[in-house]
Amino acid sequence: MALFSSSTRQIPSAPAVPEHVAVIMDGNGRWAKKRFMPRVAGHVKGVDAVREMVRHCLDQGVRYLTLFAFSSENWRRPQEEVSLLMQLFVKALEQEVDRLHRNGVRLRVIGDLSRFEPRLQQLIQAAEARTAENTQLDLTIAANYGGRWDIMQAVNRMLAAQPDKHDTWQESDLEPYLTMHYAPEPDLFIRTGGEQRISNFLLWQLAYAELYFTDTLWPDFDQAAFGQAIASYQQRERRFGRTSEQLQSSAPPHA
Repeated sequence: MALFSSSTRQIPSAPAVPEHVAVIMDGNGRWAKKRFMPRVAGHVKGVDAVREMVRHCLDQGVRYLTLFAFSSENWRRPQEEVSLLMQLFVKALEQEVDRLHRNGVRLRVIGDLSRFEPRLQQLIQAAEARTAENTQLDLTIAANYGGRWDIMQAVNRMLAAQPDKHDTWQESDLEPYLTMHYAPEPDLFIRTGGEQRISNFLLWQLAYAELYFTDTLWPDFDQAAFGQAIASYQQRERRFGRTSEQLQSSAPPHA
């Protein structure tokens, strides 16, 4: 199983355009409330924003986009809203997979999918199979996902795979079993909606991501807003434990 480099063991590249963008899409309900609409209307509008975000990433040359759609804690929401979100997930899979496939987007869904209805699980499997050979963009949807769950399921799978190992375990032993083993660590993490926390999302993978928080509600997160996030990222000094002086001394000379 091929793995990307770990930011805690190697110094990764720091591309001008982030290779991997991870997003918590927050603010759908508040967007609807401001317009005296039901919360589900905000979630419907949020699907439109996802479609636009995919297009922006394709245009910018982003290779991996990971979106937090439904956390393991979101089951605590009102049952009616959870039911509507599940229906919206089904509808989005039915309507969007053709477009993703035409644009060369590979779709993956990570999380504990066992709690979803069989129809939704079947749609996820079919969408992943249909887009498996696409290479323009890896789109990952985190659904019934939690960062602690991810680490614990990886630990359990690692121990089951190597029950006789008695040596000290290393990071490299665990990484192949994490749900996002196929992707580099996120370069840029974006959270919309004004909250400034990572909410149990990609706890292992965000170790050295650049964090960007914006008050913009997710349905309003358009090309200009994404451009501001990219511009902020490009102004960061990504040291990965080194000093500014070390970065300057290792930089190639100007022509």
